[in-house]
Amino acid sequence: MHTEQNYPLHLLLFVLTVFTTLMAGAFWGGHPVNIGSFPLFISSLSTGIPYSMSLLLFLTVHEFGHFFAAMHHRVRASLPFYLPVPPLPSLLSLGTMGAVIKVKERIPGTTSLFDIGISGPIGGFAVCIGLLVYGFLNLPPAGFIYTIHPEYLAQGGMNTPVPGGTLILGKNLLWMALEYMIAPKNLPPMTEMYHYPFLFAGWLGSLVTALNLLPVGQLDGGHITYAMFGQRGHAKGARAFLLFIILLGFPSFLELLLSWLKPEAVSLIPPVLLHWSWSGWILWSLILSRFIGMNHPPTVHDHILSTPRKVYGWVAIVIFFITFTPVPFGIT
Repeated sequence: MHTEQNYPLHLLLFVLTVFTTLMAGAFWGGHPVNIGSFPLFISSLSTGIPYSMSLLLFLTVHEFGHFFAAMHHRVRASLPFYLPVPPLPSLLSLGTMGAVIKVKERIPGTTSLFDIGISGPIGGFAVCIGLLVYGFLNLPPAGFIYTIHPEYLAQGGMNTPVPGGTLILGKNLLWMALEYMIAPKNLPPMTEMYHYPFLFAGWLGSLVTALNLLPVGQLDGGHITYAMFGQRGHAKGARAFLLFIILLGFPSFLELLLSWLKPEAVSLIPPVLLHWSWSGWILWSLILSRFIGMNHPPTVHDHILSTPRKVYGWVAIVIFFITFTPVPFGIT
């Protein structure tokens, strides 16, 4: 199999993504890049290395999992396109929008579709486990947070009330299980976790894994469910999950609308619904239904999967449920 690759473009995008994730890592680590002088610039940029390398390791393993599976099945595919994003004010700047490969021909059969779809999430999930375990076992001393928030020392330490408008990250079942089993000392609250690069990169990787495993369209989860349950099963699953995320996001979306139009009505929404809701799922439902698409095209030769592959498919479904975060982001 011969596939022409645009090596200069792939390399350029990768180098740019290294740079933008270094900047993001420095920012989240509490040391924004200083351009006052070249030595200061390099020194501050280097503080982003743990975050940058961790996140790039996850993305690389995930995308090359797809790529090597495509090579194994002699399906023409591009090398990964890394997607750099420069730091943007007032936005959640992670330094990248991820990475993608482009499959350049129709998938020949269900087995190859399944293998290409599952190889990325399985590999990426293994990296997430490694990053989170390493992060839990190698937490810095309790005083580390004061190097980023020295004002806490004057306000009562970590018992200081969290100021309004602070970003808080949600927990998934994987995080909670590892936290319980490892019981790490000096574990930061979820309002500060993004200052800890290995934990943050592992958390982001698990979130991306869950989003990719949504059983919709031609996402990785869509490939897997199509291969396991056929076109009809995929269609039912896709619509069920679209409805699920709409219901999950609606209470927070309604709160946002009412806060603009009729603030006094916000109190009518039950707090428990708001606690388990994230308005971003409404945006995701639009992206999935209008841009990514709900349906999955047939392969050249649809057929029933082998039993071992079905087992791996159920493993991927379990991975989805333990990495899915109902409320990934919140503001205190």
